[in-house]
Amino acid sequence: MTYSIDLSGRVAFVTGASSGLGAQFARTLAKAGAGVVLASRRLDKLKDLRAHIEGEGGDARVVECDVTSVQSIRAAVARAETEMGSIDILVNNSGVSTTQRIQDVAEQDYDFIFDTNVRGAFFVAQEVGKRMIARARGAAPGSFTGGRIINIASMAGLRVLPQIGVYAMSKAAVVQMTKAMALEWGRFGINVNAICPGYIDTEINHHHWQTEQGQKLVGMMPRKRVGHPKDLEPVLLMLACDQSHFVNGAVIAADDGFAL
Repeated sequence: MTYSIDLSGRVAFVTGASSGLGAQFARTLAKAGAGVVLASRRLDKLKDLRAHIEGEGGDARVVECDVTSVQSIRAAVARAETEMGSIDILVNNSGVSTTQRIQDVAEQDYDFIFDTNVRGAFFVAQEVGKRMIARARGAAPGSFTGGRIINIASMAGLRVLPQIGVYAMSKAAVVQMTKAMALEWGRFGINVNAICPGYIDTEINHHHWQTEQGQKLVGMMPRKRVGHPKDLEPVLLMLACDQSHFVNGAVIAADDGFAL
């Protein structure tokens, strides 16, 4: 038996799409045939990514979205559905972190992380989820009933590491959020799952892996290597496709075994 993942006719909404994993997720979904809505605060980066996707034959739109503002989230989702159509796939990817020991965390540091990673992720998923539920109930138009919500957590939500304790706490909350949404929304045909990436080499942290501290961290990893954004493509596409209809509430570690 051969499987092929074809997302033609589906609309995907990707937060934090201006760089790193978000940009890679958007490119991956577009290559699989989905129309992709790129959401972030950095419109210039989004426009460059849109041009890249369209240059490869894909379909993309750009919307400004600050996930720390519920009003911005609602406006971005409404505009996305106006321009591209009903959202079938959400990749809830926006995230931030700081590096400091617990005793040095100030109130603004804590709020900075939780406002984006937990509060922002929750209200993005809620806004999209309410629209998916309305379609399932026949109260809103849309050709596809149900949906796929993919929350991007972290292996730090499964294994606490020093100096990123608050980040780990926030991603653990995303893991529990995923399970809660899966439990309540599964009856509407909405599958909610989480990916917990390990250390991934992106443009944001690329220089770190060449430093002495970065090399020490690599030495702690089970197979002495960091991942690349493309390493997450198979699990992303699996969770986004129709064939994954029996996968709901899963928390999938894609960390090369680091959290074991």
